[in-house]
Amino acid sequence: MNSFEINKIVMAFLLTILVVFGISGLTEIVYEDHELESNAYPIEVKTAAAASDDDDEEEQGPTLASLLAVSSVDKGEKIFKKCKACHTVDNGGKNLVGPNLWNIVGRAKGSVEGFAYSSGMTAKGGDWSYEDLDAFLKKPKDFIDGTKMSFAGLKKTADRAATIAYLRSLSDAPMDLPAEAAETVDATEVDPATVD
Repeated sequence: MNSFEINKIVMAFLLTILVVFGISGLTEIVYEDHELESNAYPIEVKTAAAASDDDDEEEQGPTLASLLAVSSVDKGEKIFKKCKACHTVDNGGKNLVGPNLWNIVGRAKGSVEGFAYSSGMTAKGGDWSYEDLDAFLKKPKDFIDGTKMSFAGLKKTADRAATIAYLRSLSDAPMDLPAEAAETVDATEVDPATVD
């Protein structure tokens, strides 16, 4: 390669740099950069107070007790199919990744013989009430810190109520429905299909 070829390559490189910087400088002259007084497209940012107001609105629908009174056990059984990979429901059934759930409603938390519960579950204590089951099914990791259960949860209140109604049916002596559901709710009052 002779010096003439090298000069052409260097000139092409320098010309490219000159064009790039020239265009950059020219655009700064042509397009004036100035700060806007407000965003052209306002972006709504929820504050912690607004987020908690939204959570309150979510909870203002039918109560768990009223949904339990009208929930379909068949719908709950269909929803529960997601859980069958980890749980059995037969009376005296074996434990899988999760414990057997026969007679879970009203049973003490972390009480299935031969199942190795997380420390969070054993420390929680108490019995599985309807409200506790609802909170656990909504988001297990929020209800029991350090739970081994990897299930993300059921977002819809009606789905959780149907699942709890199904779990309630898995017992020789199902626990009574909450007093509010047993006394005041007419089955035509709440349509679980319209909730969440």
